[in-house]
Amino acid sequence: MSQPVPPPSGNPFANGGAPEPYPMAPPPAPVRDNVGLGLLAALVAAILAGVVYGAVMGGIEREIGWAAVGVGFLTGLAAGKVGGRNPVLPIASAVVSLGAVYLGQLIGIAIMAGKELHISASDLFFQEFGLVTEAWNEGKDPLTFLFFALAAFAAFSGAKKASA
Repeated sequence: MSQPVPPPSGNPFANGGAPEPYPMAPPPAPVRDNVGLGLLAALVAAILAGVVYGAVMGGIEREIGWAAVGVGFLTGLAAGKVGGRNPVLPIASAVVSLGAVYLGQLIGIAIMAGKELHISASDLFFQEFGLVTEAWNEGKDPLTFLFFALAAFAAFSGAKKASA
């Protein structure tokens, strides 16, 4: 003789200790909507990427378009990953990336001029900043502004993709 089985009571352990299969929803994603931290991350990433861009540019004595894209993308990626989906971050990271590319170009010019003049690039950059910016102004061409546009686009796109 078998014993009668009681109706399910909602207790997962009522059927002999084995839990009944329940569909489990994944936990919600953590909310990341911190504009301040996103802007700070974008600024730090932009400065670091701009310095590296300038060092590479000064080392090979040439501007590189894909490196400017990398500067922008890293800036946007940092902003989006840390700051989340805030609509301010893609725009702010695009603007910050413009400054990073400009910084990188100035550092590259200081390194190239320092090699030529046999002086320290850091001395030239910090003590003769006006000469460095004047050299940048004289050497700019349409390609320079294309690099700015590519970096800003990459930063905007990177921030949008990272926050998705």
